[in-house]
Amino acid sequence: MTLPRRKKIALAVGGTVVAIPAIALIVLLNYDWNKARPWLNAKTSEAIERPFEIRGDLSLTWEKQPRPPAQRTWRDWFPWPHLVAKDVHLGNPPAMVTALANARQPAPADMAKVDAIAFSINPFALLHQTISIPELSFQSPDVYLRRVQDGSNNWTFEKKEKKSNWKLDLDRLVFSRGSIRFVDAIEKIDATAQVDTLDNDPKYGVGWKLTGKWNDAPIRGGGKTGAVLSLQDASVPFPIVADAKIGLVDVAAEGTLTNPAKLAGIDMRLKVSGASMARLYPITGLVLPETPPFSTQGRLVGELKKGSSTWTYDNFTGKVGSSDIAGKLAYQQKKPRGHLTGNVHSKLLQFADLGPLIGADSNEKKKERGVETVQPADKVLPVEKFRTERWKSIDADVSFKADRITRTAQLPISKLYTEFHLNDGVLKLTPLNFEFAGGSMASTVKLDGSGRQVKDAIAANLDVKGRHIKLNQLFPNMPQKQATVGEINAEARLSATGDSVASLLAKSNGELKTVITDGTISKLLLEQMGLNVGSIIVTKLAGDKPVHLNCLAGDFAVTNGIAQTRSFIVDTTDATIHINGAVSLAEERMDLTLKPDSKGLRIVSLRSPIYVRGSFKKPDVDIDKGVLAMRAGGAIALATLAAPVAAVLPLIHGGGDGVDCGKLVSQAQAKPTAPAPGKQLAKSKQATAEQVKGK
Repeated sequence: MTLPRRKKIALAVGGTVVAIPAIALIVLLNYDWNKARPWLNAKTSEAIERPFEIRGDLSLTWEKQPRPPAQRTWRDWFPWPHLVAKDVHLGNPPAMVTALANARQPAPADMAKVDAIAFSINPFALLHQTISIPELSFQSPDVYLRRVQDGSNNWTFEKKEKKSNWKLDLDRLVFSRGSIRFVDAIEKIDATAQVDTLDNDPKYGVGWKLTGKWNDAPIRGGGKTGAVLSLQDASVPFPIVADAKIGLVDVAAEGTLTNPAKLAGIDMRLKVSGASMARLYPITGLVLPETPPFSTQGRLVGELKKGSSTWTYDNFTGKVGSSDIAGKLAYQQKKPRGHLTGNVHSKLLQFADLGPLIGADSNEKKKERGVETVQPADKVLPVEKFRTERWKSIDADVSFKADRITRTAQLPISKLYTEFHLNDGVLKLTPLNFEFAGGSMASTVKLDGSGRQVKDAIAANLDVKGRHIKLNQLFPNMPQKQATVGEINAEARLSATGDSVASLLAKSNGELKTVITDGTISKLLLEQMGLNVGSIIVTKLAGDKPVHLNCLAGDFAVTNGIAQTRSFIVDTTDATIHINGAVSLAEERMDLTLKPDSKGLRIVSLRSPIYVRGSFKKPDVDIDKGVLAMRAGGAIALATLAAPVAAVLPLIHGGGDGVDCGKLVSQAQAKPTAPAPGKQLAKSKQATAEQVKGK
């Protein structure tokens, strides 16, 4: 049967329409796509504004894109070209290459090189001059990520004002075995992760091992991440679990990274432990004090923005030495320095855990927390230097409160509150208050480590006031009847220059004043304080008996680290004791003379001077044996001429009426003053080294 002409024409047209795509498909499937590599390399390089080259074999297949039924459109019925390229190289941005070359910093030529890369291209997006790749899969990648000092990096594909109309739209990255090196000039990181795929892990598809350095501190560790990294959808979390050791610090984290293309968000559970909080500086850039070994855990939330990143360590708890800590810290990146804020709370603070703050722990403990400074065996005052070169790297406003402090017989502190304010290298503790022996100590401390006042040293100011300190609580191990009621009030103002506690005190200037008013103490307590050697004899013969203290008033002038007595008098019912001499904070030596004036009859006269000499480490208390020998000689002479009673007359002394306590207290309560750091009080007496050494 012969077909009508119109039907023949229609069949011919229809056959042609069907044949053309079929022929095109056959041609595409059989075409040697390696011939298209120059064009593809050029267009991709143009789109991403950096070198891109496929050096190995390039093959093409056609695949439908797997999508959930609810997300499918008519376009999904068409297969997309799926390319597999071998030996692929992706270069660094030209601007970064130039900057690194000018800075003479070596860097690999490629940002990434891959044994094989597979991806599908959306053919419809090509009509809009867009190379749209839903998923980019890497086989054995070798990736080099670099961030330079100005904050620019080589992993952000930003289109600049330019000639090209082509752009790259990359959605997800999928990794297999390979390595990733991360070099960050801002955080001073150079670390390499060896990556491998994980089988049968529903959450983490990639495992990694880490080595390298962070601020010159060695890094080692490992962890796991998701197998798919979303670069477009910021709501898709990228799971991370990590465990690393960086120098003397251990870090464990588990959480998610959001918006990975810009490293814009982190939310994870963080555990940190180490030999000292100061060892966190190379990792975080945060200036934290020297502490005993510590451990904390809490929630770390980070929002990373260029020039204004914020980090919050929230609801953290932990231990510092034997003390507990909890609180919240927040860091905000700012210019010219970042800013740390927060509050830290301790329910029970062990006083010994405060020692490392000023270097007052043992040499063994110093070694454990990574400090090279060794405390000399003959020195009491800490010589460990403050790291003031770090103080200008950050500003801070952080408060610390301790509800209860473990009491000791030497320092019965019960509560502590302070605020740390660090601004442009100047550290202020305002206030530094604590409850002490039933009273209170209110202090302000200023340590200027900026170098503006004193180069390569701290200019320090101390203002401290002690009020209503109870004698019976100052010596809690004494029986209650031995020390009751009486109060101590003291005040000091000092200024100094130096770089450690020892050097600051050695160059300190100012005044110290103290007053003890009406109270009952014991002769045993006086003996323990080195004020009444005669009480030792009475105690051994008749037992310890309470004695009434009328007053104690002390006034010291401190000049160049030498504390010289201007007036120091102790008045009791038994005697009035005048104390003169000096204490050298520079040489850690003392030379004090106690001259008692007995008010009652005593077998051994307290007119014999008592000397307190020697070093802080090994002080020596002794009675003037020459005076005693003279009195003993007089007794022997009298014994040959008179009755036996007369033999003791030279050793018997009748007392006077004491001193005017009101006048002494009034003089001692005058507020002390201190000059500017490095200056001296105009009216201070100059104590000499010969006085202190007893010459």
